[in-house]
Amino acid sequence: MADPSSYRPKPGQIPDSPGVYKFRDEHRRVIYVGKAKNLRQRVANYFQDLANLHPRTRTMVTTAASVEWTVVSTEVEALQLEYSWIKEFDPRFNVKYRDDKSYPYLAVTLNEDFPRVQVMRGAKKKGVRYFGPYGHAWAIRETVDLMLRVFPVRTCSAGVFKNAARTGRPCLLGYIGKCSAPCVGRVTPEEHRELAEDFCDFMAGRTGTYIRRLEKDMMQAAEEMEYERAARLRDDAEALKRAMEKSAVVLADATDADLIAVAEDELEAALQIFHVRGGRVRGQRGWVTDKVEAVDTSGLVEHALQQLYGEERGDAVPKEVLVPALPEDTEAVSQWLAERRGSQVSLRIPQRGDKKDLMVTVQRNAQQALGLHKTKRASDLTTRSRALEEIAEALGLDTAPLRIECYDISHLQGDDVVASMVVFEDGLARKSEYRRFQIKGFEGQDDVRSMHEVIGRRFKRYLQEKERTGEWEEQPTDTTADGPAPTGPAPTGPAPTGPAPTGPAPAPVPALAPAAEDGEPREDDGRPKRFAYPPQLVVVDGGQPQVAAARRALDELGIDDIAVCGLAKRLEEVWLPGDDDPVVLPRSSEGLYLLQRVRDEAHRFAITYQRAKRAKRIRSSPLDDVSGLGETRKQALIKHFGSVKKLRQATIDEICEVPGIGRRTAESVAAALASTAPAAPAVNTATGEIIEEDDGGSS
Repeated sequence: MADPSSYRPKPGQIPDSPGVYKFRDEHRRVIYVGKAKNLRQRVANYFQDLANLHPRTRTMVTTAASVEWTVVSTEVEALQLEYSWIKEFDPRFNVKYRDDKSYPYLAVTLNEDFPRVQVMRGAKKKGVRYFGPYGHAWAIRETVDLMLRVFPVRTCSAGVFKNAARTGRPCLLGYIGKCSAPCVGRVTPEEHRELAEDFCDFMAGRTGTYIRRLEKDMMQAAEEMEYERAARLRDDAEALKRAMEKSAVVLADATDADLIAVAEDELEAALQIFHVRGGRVRGQRGWVTDKVEAVDTSGLVEHALQQLYGEERGDAVPKEVLVPALPEDTEAVSQWLAERRGSQVSLRIPQRGDKKDLMVTVQRNAQQALGLHKTKRASDLTTRSRALEEIAEALGLDTAPLRIECYDISHLQGDDVVASMVVFEDGLARKSEYRRFQIKGFEGQDDVRSMHEVIGRRFKRYLQEKERTGEWEEQPTDTTADGPAPTGPAPTGPAPTGPAPTGPAPAPVPALAPAAEDGEPREDDGRPKRFAYPPQLVVVDGGQPQVAAARRALDELGIDDIAVCGLAKRLEEVWLPGDDDPVVLPRSSEGLYLLQRVRDEAHRFAITYQRAKRAKRIRSSPLDDVSGLGETRKQALIKHFGSVKKLRQATIDEICEVPGIGRRTAESVAAALASTAPAAPAVNTATGEIIEEDDGGSS
């Protein structure tokens, strides 16, 4: 625990202008980002008597080891920079809303030549028009099915579309009138785009025009005694009305607004948002967050606005945003929203009428969401806490292992040997910190040597990070015949017990040394680094030999404050270094279940990587080694000759006949194929028949 006075800025050092400040921990990670109208006043508040600080703020300032700031010219710039840094650094003490589900949107891909209507999730793409979000994907499909009668827009995938264009036959929707079939030229691209734009207009709330037009055409058809056409238009109008009924009118004045409500307690907060377009509720979203910083309702609303509109532009930001409490810097936030929309945005608290009544409904949804979340979370938190406590007790650890790393080795009969590292924090997988390794120190199958190499490489990078950031002082260098000795941290544990390393001393590693799969350190800017943070527990997939190898690798690096254990698959026994007998956890133990999950995840991650490497190797071709020969010309060669075998038999003049292949390239291709001996012919073991090579995948 750090003393805030140890890094408190000197009096008068902090400017009194608007700006954004960052607190960093001892590993230089950014743990909190904040903004202020007056940096001097705001930052000074964090360095008062700890007893006067909110418990969460007290935890943050004692976790931090330094503070820095950036001056900006306006409060709006401070708001924008704060949002950018929170998104970039992911600080642990900032409020971060988490979607309680991945909400589906109805999307129209206006960025394509033939726009498509489909269900989309995840990040929004440029040039795509979105409607929603919806609570369920089936609700979108029901709406689209009704509207395709009137707006027969393409809904098929790119593959189906290209296949229909190639064969000249539309899909089923084209035959039954629910697609205008642009794939076979029934409508021009311009006519199809006009249909898509009409579809978007209807979804955006301009519904009356289309229904009135259909009813007018229906009456005209009836007067002209075209009764079948009149009946079809009547059914189209009814379909549009049914589609409209799926989103009830809640505001009679065709308002475009987002209503935000917050339900909170001391530890958590739930947020609900109703998206109202054209007076109708077009979508609903829900977020939950841990209140890791001391923040009131207005602060929660401000963070929500940043996350909700930080990536939006234009009409995606509504004319009105109705909230339960105004942010502290209401004027700056309103100006920021207006800049993103391109016109004025009203940010206010509803006081009376339909909007206030609807806000009560949104608030009720927020309360229910918080109650449901707490019911789920209580059980989950209790289980995870018990699992970590059981592991700590079984392994004799002083504290619960909040960060666990697990390693596994994977290969196929000694080929493509790889390793995986998975990370669990607080009992949950942290997939952004998963890493994978190729075994480089030797050839063949040896899980014990592989484990020793991987653990050594991973924690050597950790020590390099500690040295680079100055957490350990560099030792004086000693010049020898082999060059300067490597500088590094002084070992804090007992003398290494493993075999002494042989060969010349390794050269010092630069601050930004490249490292294949291990990754490389980044600049000292607070972003998460790949190997900068140590675990409390290292788990290896295996028994005594693998555990001993992992422990030996740590001892050779002078690391004695990280626990090691292994989980053997056969009887699910937990092995500790140097122990002759395993630790046997009860089958019903939550601790054993967590260790199994960690081990199984490491195995899954390792075997996925190993299979990918094997598949890539199998798909390799001698043509891959020809300099300057890209995929297009490779495919042209294979298509022209039919297979690599026939290409190998071709002369240089015959190769030059392929479009795009010059004589120099042809000579390189012939040389590469000549230097690669053809594989032995495959034999059908059932019949004894030799299987001729006739594909172009490999030779």
